[in-house]
Amino acid sequence: MTLSSPDAAPFDLLTIGRLGVDLYPRESGVGLDEVETFGKSLGGSAANVAVAAARHGLRTALISATGDDPFGRYLHRELTRLGVDDRYVGTADGLNTPITFCEIFPPDRFPLYFYREPIAPDLTLTADGLDRPAITDARIYWSTVTGLSREPSRSAHHAAWEARGRVPMTVLDLDYRPMFWPSRAAATAQIEAALGLVTIAIGNEDECFTAVGERDPDRAADALLERGLDLAVVKRGAGGVLAKTRSERVEAPPCRIEVVNGLGAGDGFGGAFCHGLLQGWDLGRVAAFANAAGALVAGRRECSTAMPTTAEVTALLAGHPGRRVGAR
Repeated sequence: MTLSSPDAAPFDLLTIGRLGVDLYPRESGVGLDEVETFGKSLGGSAANVAVAAARHGLRTALISATGDDPFGRYLHRELTRLGVDDRYVGTADGLNTPITFCEIFPPDRFPLYFYREPIAPDLTLTADGLDRPAITDARIYWSTVTGLSREPSRSAHHAAWEARGRVPMTVLDLDYRPMFWPSRAAATAQIEAALGLVTIAIGNEDECFTAVGERDPDRAADALLERGLDLAVVKRGAGGVLAKTRSERVEAPPCRIEVVNGLGAGDGFGGAFCHGLLQGWDLGRVAAFANAAGALVAGRRECSTAMPTTAEVTALLAGHPGRRVGAR
């Protein structure tokens, strides 16, 4: 699968990885066996981050693939409608576009059911199908751990990092999904190999544990920085967010919001975090803005179509102005 060359202008954000259709129930508090109606939307972590960033006005694109089927055609239309360039989304012959179901039990239980066998199209990406200049030139390049779970996607990810050369704002989303791996140890080994090739890592406490064996936010961030990263970000859910560099430590407190569906909050966080970085904001402001964006998504039912605008995030922060910033 060979994909077309980009325009002369680089993308603000180029993501690579998971893309599929979310079929989320319209009803909360019941299992899938009792659900009667579902809503269809674009899904997949890499795709959602691109959509989230586009909501803040960034020029974004996604590297992925779908099946040659109606759901695949739907995803191409949705990407374009939601502001994401789909030129790097190819078609994997003989494979179905993935579907994901969830159950919604607020405030903190949202089981996911992935239909991605025998292999998802986004895991069939190959090194020779990459547009290396687009990857090198992107202001932010965003990968996820899921893309390391299978070949040929794993080799494609490493080829992309080799082409980019570990320039600043090369992000690894620690997005560990145990159902995609034979074991946590297998994921840890692949993450360890990847950490030396990126400059920023973002993950929740369990994902950080998978990456570096630490759940405590400060120790996890320190362990990530010891791998050579410029910036480590630990998402703590109701505990807010911790961001660290070698010289700075920032905590953004949580935004209190009634949780409707916690899925997608991390992707909303990611797109907003990219926006803040590209605006040149101080780290405390970036963390607070991203944390508020994630909270807004958690207060909505869907993921991609729930991504907030800059104005919506700013309005929420106006009611949650505090943040704690301190020297490390």
